[in-house]
Amino acid sequence: MMDTLIKNGRVIDPANQIDDVCDVWISDGKIEGVGTFEGEAQHTIDATGLIVCPGLIDMHVHLREPGEEWKEDIESGSRAAIAGGITSICTMPNTEPCMDHAGIIIQVIARAKEVGLCNLHPIGAVSRNLKGKELTEMRELSRHGAVAFSDDGKAIWHAGVMRKALEYSSSFDFLIIQHAEEKQLTEGGAINEGWVSTQLGVTGMPVEGEDSMIARDIMLTRLTDARYHVAHISSKGAVEQVRLAQQEGLKVTTEAAPHHFALTENEVLNFNADAKMSPPLRTEEDRLAVIEGLKDGTIAVIATDHAPHHEDDKRCGLSCAAFGIVGLETMLPVSLALERSGALSMSDLIAKMTCNPAQLLRLNEGSLSQGSAADICIFDPKKEWILNRDTLISKGRNTPWHGKTMTGQVQYTLKDGRVVFQKGKL
Repeated sequence: MMDTLIKNGRVIDPANQIDDVCDVWISDGKIEGVGTFEGEAQHTIDATGLIVCPGLIDMHVHLREPGEEWKEDIESGSRAAIAGGITSICTMPNTEPCMDHAGIIIQVIARAKEVGLCNLHPIGAVSRNLKGKELTEMRELSRHGAVAFSDDGKAIWHAGVMRKALEYSSSFDFLIIQHAEEKQLTEGGAINEGWVSTQLGVTGMPVEGEDSMIARDIMLTRLTDARYHVAHISSKGAVEQVRLAQQEGLKVTTEAAPHHFALTENEVLNFNADAKMSPPLRTEEDRLAVIEGLKDGTIAVIATDHAPHHEDDKRCGLSCAAFGIVGLETMLPVSLALERSGALSMSDLIAKMTCNPAQLLRLNEGSLSQGSAADICIFDPKKEWILNRDTLISKGRNTPWHGKTMTGQVQYTLKDGRVVFQKGKL
């Protein structure tokens, strides 16, 4: 007798090229099979009219623990993740203290296992204290669980340090993730530099700040033959540079955050600090370029850059407000608009949130292969609901989608075959 049977759902598993109405059955927390099930199960989930896919993977998340637990902690962030159908999160290193030594990596992983709701994969710091001067012991951090390396929140600004980081990482096939921002061009800026910043009288951040850093890094990647990943890409020029680097055969990849393909700088016209992030929301031309990058495969991954803040950090004026928005609970419904518009097939969309990040980070996740962990997301792609920031599970309330109608809702999330989230039940 199987532990759990999920029946009659549209099963989409891009890793195994499955897109069919069929069953998924689970035994001892593992996927036992996908197809037509004949037999009995202890528990049955009727997924008629729903989509069944691997648990989503978000490779760009800020959980604030240790050090700023009033903004978010591992438990609240994990609960927000599973509510969004996400069973694996990769946490960025800009905690207090930052994840630049093995002790913090071990602590974070242990805490996530204690919570027991989703997989947590730390991303280690490239430089000590995120100062961009002295490299961390990346090999040691990797041995204790770091799956990639970044100084996210800050760019690796020194070209010599970046070269050394890429040379070091290439020896072990590590992935370096860059927050691409030339601070000498963007320092003091709050939103995209352009018509909106001029109208508001707010200092802007030009696209050249992103584009120039990526151009430098691509040259260094060519020199070192390293694996280089651009976080939260947002500009037309940046997408084109990554596309050309890939055509050249360089090991350059990138991700897009939902807000950068769903929203534009117009969101801040009313001084809405909940739409302030870095890189900032840009123009319609940039938004369409990001979508085109998703369509042609230049952008392989969708990741949220989930960045929770206390309300006080967002209610001090647009220029002074903290950068960042929450995204774990909205990644799926916002991204589903790409499928409804015809930009991506449902299978291609799910791949960018499952097997693609898993492949990039060398994770044995993101599929419904027989014998793999039964981490599963079951969602209704047509369910409409209104987002209310006060009902978010994350401690962060900083979302630009407050009061807006969302389409697509997670109904169940399973971790190791166990239902860890069911819509309507705490």
